Amino acid sequence: MKNYSRQREEIIKVVKDSYNHPTAEDIYMIVKSNDPNVSRSTVYRNLGMLVEDNFINKIPMQSGGDRYDYPREPHSHVICTKCGRVFDFLYDFENNKLKETIKKQTGVEISDSRISIQGICDSCKNI
Repeated sequence: MKNYSRQREEIIKVVKDSYNHPTAEDIYMIVKSNDPNVSRSTVYRNLGMLVEDNFINKIPMQSGGDRYDYPREPHSHVICTKCGRVFDFLYDFENNKLKETIKKQTGVEISDSRISIQGICDSCKNI
């Protein structure tokens, strides 16, 4: 990791220990509770660097804040369109076949593939 910092290590720890895919604001609040002197801009800037350096993953959201995930094992996400919760799921999408199909149809050479599927979770269906 370039330019090691205590704050950056704390951010990685928070994301790694969180299985609920926290937002940047969630991460900031947890880090701030451990280090009252940390600024919001420090956390947000470091999140950007950590995503860029592939230490953590950013899950773009259509509404609400983007979510963050620690890359444990290869997995995909399903996002509830009502409450915004993000769930992990494991499924073999036959990535090589998928990449070949996309290349044939679009001409785009895939460098990274993350699958996100949207739907409504059981909690929101029961409301």
